[in-house]
Amino acid sequence: MANTRIATYVFGGATFVLLSSCAAPPASRAGLEKIQHIVVIYAENRSFDHLYGLFPGANGIANATREQYTQVDRDGSPLPKLPPVWKTPPPGATNNVPDPAFPTDLPNRPFRIDAPPINLPMSVATRDVIHEFWRNQEQINGGRNDRFVAASDAGGLAMGYYDGSKLPLWKWAQEYTLADNFFMGAYGGSYLNHMWLVCACTPVDPTAPPALQPQLDERGWLKPRPNSPTSVLSGAPILAGGEVTSDGYSVNTTQPPYEPSRVPPAKGGDPRFADPAQHTLPPQTAKTIGDTLSAAGVSWAWYAGAWDLAVEDGMQPPELPRRVIYTRADNAPYFVAHHQPFNYFARFAPGTADRALHLLDYAALASGIDRGVLPAVAFYKPQGVLNEHPGYADIQSGDQHIADLLARIKASPLWTSTVVIVTYDENGGFWDHVPPPKGDRWGPATRIPTLIVSPFAKKGYVDHTSYDTTSIIKLITLRFGLEPLPGVRAGAGDLTAALELAP
Repeated sequence: MANTRIATYVFGGATFVLLSSCAAPPASRAGLEKIQHIVVIYAENRSFDHLYGLFPGANGIANATREQYTQVDRDGSPLPKLPPVWKTPPPGATNNVPDPAFPTDLPNRPFRIDAPPINLPMSVATRDVIHEFWRNQEQINGGRNDRFVAASDAGGLAMGYYDGSKLPLWKWAQEYTLADNFFMGAYGGSYLNHMWLVCACTPVDPTAPPALQPQLDERGWLKPRPNSPTSVLSGAPILAGGEVTSDGYSVNTTQPPYEPSRVPPAKGGDPRFADPAQHTLPPQTAKTIGDTLSAAGVSWAWYAGAWDLAVEDGMQPPELPRRVIYTRADNAPYFVAHHQPFNYFARFAPGTADRALHLLDYAALASGIDRGVLPAVAFYKPQGVLNEHPGYADIQSGDQHIADLLARIKASPLWTSTVVIVTYDENGGFWDHVPPPKGDRWGPATRIPTLIVSPFAKKGYVDHTSYDTTSIIKLITLRFGLEPLPGVRAGAGDLTAALELAP
């Protein structure tokens, strides 16, 4: 018989009470019923080697062979050295101006960003590194991982890494479980990987303009444009990018049809909706983990930093500048609209009961933790300045924010029945030496850091099980007896190897 409990939380001054049916797990996973809460914290854009490549006992940089780290030029020949780290150019400018903070003669191998001669601390943000669907496939190059520089817009920076032992989360990884064989769910960037976190699916955009389709060569890689440098030593490649596949799948960043969105509302139109005259992703109808949780009567929520502020900001008249969405002006939190996957789905459109119930602000998460009352499944997306994304955020601030949140959970009444998964959406264009496992058209792709923090997590443990982002869905589905989502990969682990649940 299912266990029934009550979840209570507050949104917009109203109190929601939801009966949560927690189905007993299969006998093969005895002890899963002890887990009453699963919390997923989703940070940004760091590969495993980039942050945890020096972690003791993990498959780190020291294990990389010369073949795994030697980068090749556009023509496939080994580079005599890494190209310069290119400065972020102004719009329309050529991407070939070296950043003076980095040497121009770095050896063709991984290098420490926070060590001599660079000495750039993790409290200082680097430039962003391009990370897109087709570029990521070229970078992986069939598992050789030797074209991270050849397909990058940031030159040698793609090979940079840090000594992560200085970070607060490193200590949590030492105490609990670090998964060193966890791969991003899909090739490319944040937009697509957020979708794979919640639906294990690639969104569809059948009416996208043909101009949004890429130009690909016979290998499925982006073709260089006529003005692209022939060698990455003289400038970053200029590739013929795109957002949508030829059969109508949306794989690179496309804005949501609902506010908050980079696309403002139409002048005189409904301020809750992005301007329909501009291209946004059509409302999606694929089944999500939210759908399967709700169908089973299991409480859940997606919490986002600065959500309430961004909703208000998005509904401003279109002629006014955004104060929160995609901006750091006046110490704004830099809310990222394409990091909010449920805001793309028709079920959570403005005005729906499901939107009000399930899409909540970080303040509701913090309050719920302190009161010991959270839904059974909670996803949390930090606001931009705290999500660790290069370009607009540094590592140190976001890492500390997540570590503080873990400490808050551990000090709360929730701790004894909670599993927290801390992971990253994707690699952010940074190199990793481990080839992704064989998958499907969409992924999995480059390896990313993942921590499992819980009284049920194995202590001081490095978990070598093969996982990807769909493993999170698999654990939630297993624990609560949900309908499986079809995109979840059969070969990906379910995270139970990181747990000790037996009586």
